[in-house]
Amino acid sequence: MYILLIIFGIASMLISWRLKSKFKTYSQTPLQSNLSGQEIAEQMLADHGITDVRVISVEGQLTDHYNPADKTVNLSNDVFHGRHAAAAAVAAHECGHAVQHARAYSFLQFRSAMVPMLNVANGFMPILLMAGMFALYSTGNTTLLSIGVALFALATLFSFITLPVEFDASNRALNWIKEKGIVNPTEYAMSKDALWWAAMTYVVAALGMLAQLLYYLNLLGGRRND
Repeated sequence: MYILLIIFGIASMLISWRLKSKFKTYSQTPLQSNLSGQEIAEQMLADHGITDVRVISVEGQLTDHYNPADKTVNLSNDVFHGRHAAAAAVAAHECGHAVQHARAYSFLQFRSAMVPMLNVANGFMPILLMAGMFALYSTGNTTLLSIGVALFALATLFSFITLPVEFDASNRALNWIKEKGIVNPTEYAMSKDALWWAAMTYVVAALGMLAQLLYYLNLLGGRRND
């Protein structure tokens, strides 16, 4: 189990490095359409009849996200102002989440409903896991660890629910930029590749959490069988 956790940790770092490398490469290829990420995002929202979502610029690198609470598509500066394949991919992907929200996409609704519970769980989970491990090895009591593991299971479920949300947003983005001629075939291939590597970060994170959950469950199961 320790080896498995190390493998997922290394895989996560490698995929993160590969993602940044891909975005850097694709950021050097100007779009033939010369549209910026902001313009692409606003056009995609308009084409889907979404008029109550704002496209804004935020600081940082790869900090792009859609906020359903205030209905904003938040694009990092390079994506907001960028006129390249990477910017097109990210801007359209985040708008894909806005389309999901507007269309009441089931997995997004389920994920959003879990957020308040997860915020509470994340506040207690690290303490309960540490205290539970201490209690397990010092007294053999499994109560605290069981509660911590239950909360960790909730976080793991959240990470897996995120996967269809991310893949669906990417599919919506790629279909739209292709149909509208936002990108040419070469730029489309770059956009698709960039979003695939972005999706892999979520896949590895989910699998890594599952491995940790199995580790905790194995500890509890072994102790209860003693």
